[in-house]
Amino acid sequence: MRKLFLITSLALLGWLLISNAAQAQYNNWSVGFRIGEPSGINVRKYFGGNHAFDLNIGTYGGLYGTKRSYRSGDYKNVGLTIQGHFLWHTALSKSESVRAYYGFGGQVNNRRYYPPRLNGEYENALSLGGSGVGGLEFFPVSKPYSFFLETGAYVELLQAPFFLSLNTGLGLRYNF
Repeated sequence: MRKLFLITSLALLGWLLISNAAQAQYNNWSVGFRIGEPSGINVRKYFGGNHAFDLNIGTYGGLYGTKRSYRSGDYKNVGLTIQGHFLWHTALSKSESVRAYYGFGGQVNNRRYYPPRLNGEYENALSLGGSGVGGLEFFPVSKPYSFFLETGAYVELLQAPFFLSLNTGLGLRYNF
């Protein structure tokens, strides 16, 4: 799995460095990857002058440790997550190469939950909650990709109301 991730990352990086004909635009799609909490594939759709929708599909629970207290038991592994945010963004420079953004949305997670009543066995725990994010995105001049750094929080509504988790990440997206 690590070998496949490394090969895919290097191929994507090479593709991004070779191509320099396109210039980043904000009324477009972008696809890339995010490393952090959650980690995975990132898709963003820019629309209007200052709006976007951001979708992350990947893993949850790896950055801050796979074992974590949850309800009356523990999480002991990395799980699957889907996270989406409606964003507002604005330029921080005249060249519009640096943009700030913030937004709100939701997150669905699925992890193995080990409650004491199961004596070491697990059950799948599907959780749902709201999330917020804020970040910076850098668009190098005359390059078709962008870099981003963001932070936010996830507040669970179902199954453990008010369970709080920090969401941070950095990543790279190809804009087309």
